[in-house]
Amino acid sequence: MDLKYLTPLMLAIALAGAGSAHAQQYSVKDFMGHAAYGNARISPNGEYLAVTVDHGDQDVLTVLRTSDLKVLKVNQLPDKKSVGSFQWISPDRLMFNAVKKMGGFAQPFNTGEWFAVNADGTQPVPVIFYGTRDATQRGKTVGAESYSLLDSLKGDDRNVIMQARYPRSTEGAGTEVYRVDTVSGRRTSLGRAPKSNCSIALDAAKEPRFAVCSSSRDESGEYDERTELYRRDGQNWTLVNASKTDGKHLWVDRTTDDGIVYASQDDGKAPAAIGTLDTTTGEFRQLFADPVAEVSRVIWSTDRNTPLAVVTEAGAPKVTMLNESHPDAELYASLAAAFDGQMVDFSSYTEDGRKILVSVYSDANPGELYLYDRDSGKARFLMTRQAHLDPKKLATTRPFSFTARDGRAIYGYLTIPNGSDGKNLPLIVNPHGGPIGPRDNWGYNPEAQLFASRGYATLQVNFRGSGGYGKAFENAGHQQWGQGIQNDILDATHWAIDNGHADRNRICIYGGSFGGYSSLMAPIREPGLFKCTFGYVGVYDIDMMFKRGDIPDSANGQRFLRRTHGTDASIWAQNSPARRAAEVKIPVYLAAGARDVRTPPEQTELMAKALTEAGNKPEGIIIQPGEMHGFYGEEARVKVYTEMLNFFNRHIGEGKVSVGGPAPAIDGT
Repeated sequence: MDLKYLTPLMLAIALAGAGSAHAQQYSVKDFMGHAAYGNARISPNGEYLAVTVDHGDQDVLTVLRTSDLKVLKVNQLPDKKSVGSFQWISPDRLMFNAVKKMGGFAQPFNTGEWFAVNADGTQPVPVIFYGTRDATQRGKTVGAESYSLLDSLKGDDRNVIMQARYPRSTEGAGTEVYRVDTVSGRRTSLGRAPKSNCSIALDAAKEPRFAVCSSSRDESGEYDERTELYRRDGQNWTLVNASKTDGKHLWVDRTTDDGIVYASQDDGKAPAAIGTLDTTTGEFRQLFADPVAEVSRVIWSTDRNTPLAVVTEAGAPKVTMLNESHPDAELYASLAAAFDGQMVDFSSYTEDGRKILVSVYSDANPGELYLYDRDSGKARFLMTRQAHLDPKKLATTRPFSFTARDGRAIYGYLTIPNGSDGKNLPLIVNPHGGPIGPRDNWGYNPEAQLFASRGYATLQVNFRGSGGYGKAFENAGHQQWGQGIQNDILDATHWAIDNGHADRNRICIYGGSFGGYSSLMAPIREPGLFKCTFGYVGVYDIDMMFKRGDIPDSANGQRFLRRTHGTDASIWAQNSPARRAAEVKIPVYLAAGARDVRTPPEQTELMAKALTEAGNKPEGIIIQPGEMHGFYGEEARVKVYTEMLNFFNRHIGEGKVSVGGPAPAIDGT
């Protein structure tokens, strides 16, 4: 399988800089077009930048020269495969894996293939792929195993350490660690896990040292999450911790070059703590824990040995310094002060730590990259994700919290149109997908910004089941699709009304995936609260969820469905909007992707049929050819959001909202 390269065309212009923002308000396309870059990494010597670029249903990997941002090469995979994660493995060589995108509301599917290529496009090598092409490449081929990159081996420009996980193993050990030659593709085994379904962590010498082995089923085959931590001594594995024994899950996060083992511990109740692990006794020594929110990321020193700070996100990101005396901590604090009110992170850095790629974002800033040079003491602007948008003209997103009807603390976000006082606004309630695990975050949100540009406030709530608030909060969402989760969404809506933010007579609800389910179930749960609803790639019938789509295709998926919905078909019916269509008394619009395998279009067709038979035919229905679980194509995205705005305008916009073109100025601007 050879790599194929695109002509750069106008990509350099798109990445070249912020440019001038439009003087007027923005069109639907301005918000729904694809960003100029995704993830970015600087090469070990600082000569190159590698960035992923979203082309809709395919992401490519672009290499630029740092000095002038000239595009050197665009790496595109065949068969609509996207570049997933990537890493510099030498000053001028990259390694990346292949994924298949499944839609905007679904995580990409990892194909298991890995590729390596030089910055200038030379020596492209399919390091790991499926099927044998010829006798010289048999060593590179794989079967059903899935590979991940563990370490790029500092100082070794050719080899990396990778982990292979086998879904089925006759010998019981389903994970193996290899040293992989990124030029020849040859693999050398460094050790195997003690049992099946394990992940392995390396020690300071880059040898397999720890294994965390997990299971999601008990002896009867039903859901029961268990973990075990093993330590490797020579060729033998020793059990260090078992959650079944003490109720605590322990993971090794990384071992630094000076031998300190950093780990996370979760008791299944409070958010996980981070700390260090005594490799002899297995004792966990806590460094940080938050009573409400999990650590979303750790900001490390440029020598990769010291955790400078942790970030938690109950509402807006909160940075807590762990080592304020470290020189890098002082630098981080200085950069954060320069971008007051925005989130600042060390995206990547050169091997010597002299140059740091700094990412900056906020609720009104889609994202910018700067290159900080220690020698000059200056940060140079590189690029922005959405050069045509002026942050000064965008909406603000305010974190909030409230107490739900059962006493649980719930957090969320309210996006307020630019120039508005935030009072008595038409409101779009926008529940997120999932519902178990995903969450909403503070930051630039194109949907909320589009709605705000037309004068609507947007309400997002991290209901029970959402990730980021600890396992107990997440697990509270199981078997609560139609009950507790909807209560949180309804209570959040009343919070917005009671605090004067929302005009109670102008509220609609819209969501995608599980949010599409909620968009139909919430109006059933509280008739009269919403004036209209828009369901996008939603689930509307639980029984169909057990029979169609990719979730029931695996044993793990079936266990998850039983855990989150139970096994009582009468309860499934009670929790299925399509079975209760006669209770939906408000205008409805539905949209789905014709190629969606997560929530197949038959879900939307069934909902539309049930509504029509109940005398409430949807005002519109889109089954978009070629699209999946959340539309990728720019034309399809513009179409669905234009229809959505027209729909909202008819029912809560009072005819005052401009839809397809620039929006009128909002009172007070």
